Amino acid sequence: MIAITGATGHLGQLTIDALLNLGTPASQIVAIVRSPEKATELAAKGVQVRQGDYKRPETLSAALEGVEKVLLISSNDFNDRVGQHRRVIEAAKQAGVKLLAYTSLLGADTSTLSLAGDHKATEEALRASGVPFVFLRNGWYLENYNPAQAAETGAVLGSAEEGRVSAAARADYAAAAAAVLTQPNQENKIYELGGDTAFTLSELAAEIAAQSGKAVTYQNMPAEAYAQLLLSFGLPDALANMLADSDSGLAKGQLYTERRDLSTLIGRPTTTMQEGVRAALQG
Repeated sequence: MIAITGATGHLGQLTIDALLNLGTPASQIVAIVRSPEKATELAAKGVQVRQGDYKRPETLSAALEGVEKVLLISSNDFNDRVGQHRRVIEAAKQAGVKLLAYTSLLGADTSTLSLAGDHKATEEALRASGVPFVFLRNGWYLENYNPAQAAETGAVLGSAEEGRVSAAARADYAAAAAAVLTQPNQENKIYELGGDTAFTLSELAAEIAAQSGKAVTYQNMPAEAYAQLLLSFGLPDALANMLADSDSGLAKGQLYTERRDLSTLIGRPTTTMQEGVRAALQG
C-alpha cells in the first residue's frame, strides 16, 4: 500500500490522481488526513481514508499500518515543522515502511533560503532514521504566481530582480512523486526538481501582457518593502517574510536548476510558463 500524508491538500490530491492514472488500485492508496470529513471526494474514488495528524503521534501509527511506501508532504504549519515531520518518520520506522519520499526544497542542503532550514533538518532526520528515503527537492510552483491579478492591476510585484526561476506546475511535481512511489529501485535517491525552461519575472509579466492584451510590467522592490506590501495585503507575517526572502534567493539563483530530473521522471516536458499563464487566465 502507498500512503500520502496531507492528502486533502493540492499536492496530495494531485498525487493520488497521478497514482490512479498510473494504474495503482484505489484500494491500495491510503489518504492520511487530519480531518477525514474533508476527504469525502477521496473516499468516493475508493481510496482508503485514515485519520493522521502530524501533531498527534498516537494517530500516525494506526494510519501507517500495513503501508509499504509513504509520501511525506511537508507541513504548511511553520510552527515546529521539523518536529511534525520527525513524528511521521518515527511512525514510519515503527511500521516497517520500506520507502519514505519527502517533498523537500530545491538544493535544500546548500540553499540559503529561510525555507531551506526545516527541509535540511528533515532530510537529516530521515537519513538518521534508517528508513529508506527519496528526497523530492521541489522547486517553485507556477501556481505561486497570480497572472489574473497581475492582468487586473498591471503589475507583477516582487524582489527577484532578473533572477531566473525553474518553476513547473504543481501537477508536474505530483506526477514525479507518483512515479517514484511506483517505480522500483528508488531507495536513497535525491531528485532536484524544476521546470525545463526557467524565466524571469519580467518575462512572466510580458507573457501575461501578451496573453491578456493588457499592459503588465514587473515592478521590482527591495525585499523589506515587498514583505511590508504583502503584510498590507493581509498575509501572515511568517508567509510574507518567507515570500520576500524567497524572491531575494531567486535573484541569486537559489530557485534555478539546469537538471532535468523532473521531466525525466514524468516522461514528458514540464508545463511551461506560457501554459501556466494561459491556464490561470482561463481560470
